[in-house]
Amino acid sequence: MCKQLGITRAAYYKWMRRRIPEAEQENIVLAQLIQEYDERFNHILGYRRMTSWINHFNGTHYSRNRVHRIMKVLNIHSVIRRKRKKYQHSTPETTAENILKRDFSADRPNEKWTTDVTEFKWYEGPVVHKLYLSAILDLYDRSIVAWVVSSRNDNKLVFDTFEQAIRSNPDAKPIFHSDRGFQYTSKVFQAKLQAQGMQQSMSRVGHCIDNGPTEGFWGILKAEMYYLHEYHDENSLREAIAAYMDFYNTGRPQERYGNLTPTEVRTAALSTEHAAQYPIPPNKRIEAYKARFAA
Repeated sequence: MCKQLGITRAAYYKWMRRRIPEAEQENIVLAQLIQEYDERFNHILGYRRMTSWINHFNGTHYSRNRVHRIMKVLNIHSVIRRKRKKYQHSTPETTAENILKRDFSADRPNEKWTTDVTEFKWYEGPVVHKLYLSAILDLYDRSIVAWVVSSRNDNKLVFDTFEQAIRSNPDAKPIFHSDRGFQYTSKVFQAKLQAQGMQQSMSRVGHCIDNGPTEGFWGILKAEMYYLHEYHDENSLREAIAAYMDFYNTGRPQERYGNLTPTEVRTAALSTEHAAQYPIPPNKRIEAYKARFAA
């Protein structure tokens, strides 16, 4: 061992027989206390409360810096109220104009698609975990033509969703509308749209209503499924999302479509040359707002 570490045997035995300094002995005792309190209180103590509690229950006067230093060596930290990560804002590679312009009506399937990513949380004790759902919605029948769940909100999530939609609709060339998320502004994704012959449209900065149908779907999904239950493991949350997506498409009739489900509306439209038209009913509150405040 000495040979591998590059030290002499004499130095090793001298270290073995050394007298441990009083400060080092105190650090060993303090480290044991920190490990004990971390386990006893279910990992909720940061270095400030760890210092206060150890001093209170043991009649000691350890400093915060000392406790903090030893906690870092032991890799012990609080699992609650962690310091937020500092994210570096990136400049979009390429943005697109808002071609959709809040015209959320469509005459046929695959004429206009909207997309977005939303976040879900599940809890394992005090630890928060996240799942991300990416979905593509068809504005004709409000059906979800593709969706993917992932533990990472990255390019792959959006790319996989898009490729799933294309596999189900290989001839589709809709207007593809999204917000200005980094996945949608990437040149790789825009190349995929161009290869499929799609025209890209993006919401304006700070105007989430430009993607209103997708935002509305997130609200429906969370109100009817997510907010009604507590989820304590990833599998149960994934299964709940999958079950609801199937229910939304095939088992949830919508009044606008004559109490047909999105899948029924879509199937009927794809089987005929002249698809049925389902105009969006006017919203009285929006019309009153426009009449009052529009120039």
